[in-house]
Amino acid sequence: QVQLVESGGGLGQAGGSLTLSCVASGSIVSISAMRWYRQAPGKQRELVATVNADGTASYADSVKGRFIMSRDKGRNAAYLAMDSLKPEDTAVYYCNLVARTMTYNNLNNYWGQGTQVTVSS
Repeated sequence: QVQLVESGGGLGQAGGSLTLSCVASGSIVSISAMRWYRQAPGKQRELVATVNADGTASYADSVKGRFIMSRDKGRNAAYLAMDSLKPEDTAVYYCNLVARTMTYNNLNNYWGQGTQVTVSS
């Protein structure tokens, strides 16, 4: 069983900063990627940032230059440092893990419960 626990969401101001954390636990054998998604009210869930196993990161155009995603391999953790926040960043942010576990040798997706980020203007 794999669990993802997110933290760090809350209320931020436009132009301000917030940092989200995600810690994965369970019978993880190897991690292919960790990602952050977000879903605003009435909108589809969108991919925000990805860090692959080799450490390469990629970002949605809407957050490029403002958000930085990093990983702590030793802790199976991922972080999303969000700077220059905009009201349109308001959404529930979800951590996603693509990994092999002791139960399933093929790659599977695992999701956190989500953390609310609200940016006021």
